[in-house]
Amino acid sequence: MKITVLRPGLLSSIQDLGRYGFQKYGVIVSGAMDSYALRVANILVGNEEGEGALEMTLMGPSLRLEQDTLLAITGGNMAPAVNGAAVPLWRPVFVKQGSVLEFKGCKPGCRTYLAVAGGFAIPPVMGSKSTYLRAGIGGFHGRALQQGDILPLTSSLPEQAGRLVKQLAGKLQGKFFAATDWHAAKMHIPQSSAPIQVRVTCGSQYEQFTADSKTRFFNQPFQVAAQSDRMGYRLSGMVLELKEPSEMISEAVALGTVQVPPDGKPIILLADRQTAGGYPKIAQVAAVDIALIAQARPGDHIKFQEISHIAAEQLYLEREAYLQQLKQAIALRVM
Repeated sequence: MKITVLRPGLLSSIQDLGRYGFQKYGVIVSGAMDSYALRVANILVGNEEGEGALEMTLMGPSLRLEQDTLLAITGGNMAPAVNGAAVPLWRPVFVKQGSVLEFKGCKPGCRTYLAVAGGFAIPPVMGSKSTYLRAGIGGFHGRALQQGDILPLTSSLPEQAGRLVKQLAGKLQGKFFAATDWHAAKMHIPQSSAPIQVRVTCGSQYEQFTADSKTRFFNQPFQVAAQSDRMGYRLSGMVLELKEPSEMISEAVALGTVQVPPDGKPIILLADRQTAGGYPKIAQVAAVDIALIAQARPGDHIKFQEISHIAAEQLYLEREAYLQQLKQAIALRVM
């Protein structure tokens, strides 16, 4: 069972929820930029939430499915099509053998995720299938996809996926694919040109910044710079300043940490972030809004909103409750 890469797209790689437990050795976590979209895609096809999936950035690939495949596409809209016919997102889709699945430019959003029932048959490295591009480990040969690659798929299907295949195969009626008439909630995809509202808590060194800098941080929008990547998003806009120069000892950083280097322009640390940093931290992005950052494109504007740690925790719990409800609802539909 396999998928053939006819065109690789701009940056397509295998990612899961990350490589944990090795930061003390200098190995980054990596993983999906938009973990919500990856988790939902896997849930829709009956996989474990953290199964490896294909993360596609800005411009998607063209893939030939060499066997009947149950899949789900989530995240930004890359106008997916099977043999030229548009495919819906955020729901299970059964595609016939030999079909070509094509993706175009992502609009809206920045990253799209493709999960296949059973997952990709790729050996984990340090417990993860995620591609660490700079080190060349994990994923498919430790790199982004290239034309002619053959991606192996797991031959056995989860029980829920098997039932979905039977339901959808009966709906084909001569078509190349069939999709469910129900779908998961489409979240975290910017839908307008207005600044993206990102909720944050105050960082460890927040009080070291000047009063004007703190005011500007929460009242002026920042623009995502072209130099942004999976390691972090560089922001341009008002320069932030400390009350007085400070020499910091490097300390641990986390997903969503907002650091301010000497030039005063914030950097949001993301999936491929370093394991430690020595710049002052003005804020920490709420876990539920990391996906919003991941779906922002260079040129988009971001505006920060302060919330409490309790509010950030409540938002997280609400999202986790929704994912559990989604699993239960799908299980009832495919009994």
